[in-house]
Amino acid sequence: MFDAVLFDLDGTLIDTERLAMTATVAAFGAMGFDADLAFLHQLVGKDMPTGDQLIATQYPFLDLAELGRRVAAAMDLELLAGMPLKAGVHDLLSQIPHPKAIVTSSSRNRAIEKVGQAGLSAHFVQLITLDDVTRAKPAPDAYLLAAALLGVSPARCLVFEDSEIGGEAAHAAGMYVVQVPDMVPSQGRFAHHLADDLLSGARAAGLI
Repeated sequence: MFDAVLFDLDGTLIDTERLAMTATVAAFGAMGFDADLAFLHQLVGKDMPTGDQLIATQYPFLDLAELGRRVAAAMDLELLAGMPLKAGVHDLLSQIPHPKAIVTSSSRNRAIEKVGQAGLSAHFVQLITLDDVTRAKPAPDAYLLAAALLGVSPARCLVFEDSEIGGEAAHAAGMYVVQVPDMVPSQGRFAHHLADDLLSGARAAGLI
C-alpha cells in the first residue's frame, strides 16, 4: 500500500515539545512576563520564524533574542541526559522495510544534531528541513520534496505527525496521514487515523 514512510521529528519521533514548553514558560517568567499557555500551544508545529513573529505580535516588549538564548540554554541542559524518544520509536523503525525520511520544520543544523543525538540517523535516507523549502508547514512543500527525493508518488507515502499543522501539510500533499497527538489534543481533521501512539497508528494504517 505504501512505497515510503515519512516522519515529523519533534513531538513525533523525539519527545522534545514538553521540554521546549517548560523551558519557554520558565524563560518568560525569568524575563518578567506571564506565559499564556493557550497561546504557546498555538505555536506547536510551527517553524521558528513564524513562531517568533507571533510572539513578537503578542508580546511586543519581549526581547526575542534573549528569550531564544534562555530557551536554548535550558533545552541544552535538559538534553545532556540524552535525547528522549517517543514510545515505540525503535520498535517501529526496525519493522519498516520501506525507505524512510524525516520532514521537519527545524533548521538543518539543528535537525541533524537532534537526529544524531537520538541515534536515529541510520534509519533514514532523507532529511527534509526548513532550510530546504520556501514555505514551511502547513504548506505541503516539504512533504512533496521528500516524495520527489525518494522517487515515489505522494499518494504512496504514509506520514506520521503529531500536530495539526503537520497533518495539514501532509494531507495537502496528498499523503496518507497518521496523527499521534503530543501535547495538544486534536480531532485529527487532516488524519486518516488518529492514534494514541506510533505502533497503534502503524497497525491502523496496515503498515505492520
